[in-house]
Amino acid sequence: DSLHKGVQFLIPKTNILLTGGIDDVWINPKTQELIIVDYKATSKAEAVSIEADWQISYKRQAEVYQWLFRKNDFKVSDIAYFVYCNGRTDADRFDHRLEFDISFIPYQGNADWVEPMCYELYKCLRSDSIPEYGKDCDFCQYFLTIDTTLRKAK
Repeated sequence: DSLHKGVQFLIPKTNILLTGGIDDVWINPKTQELIIVDYKATSKAEAVSIEADWQISYKRQAEVYQWLFRKNDFKVSDIAYFVYCNGRTDADRFDHRLEFDISFIPYQGNADWVEPMCYELYKCLRSDSIPEYGKDCDFCQYFLTIDTTLRKAK
């Protein structure tokens, strides 16, 4: 039930319930490992991939899902798949029909970072001080711009 519950794990000593709404799970019949599958959709002329800098979030999402399933005592493959549906733009007419090229993109996940990051996040949330702005964080840069603008307006 990915929209209402998904897979969950209560991080020990934190009271943080980490939840993920997985799109699909396949089973490797040879190894009985679960395979995390995430569906993506777009419509662009070039071939789809998961190599753009901003797509690190896709990879992290798959790794969190792998970690959550392992924490729930499932045997999980290190390979996740992205099923990417790319809307075709070369049709002569629409005719109330969308057509897609579908790509299966394997991804070798490594969820070793997830648990330590959960404890770092917990430590940050429990801190009495606000963390420094991140140079590479789009959200931080946005708020830094707002903060600077407001200070100048005073």
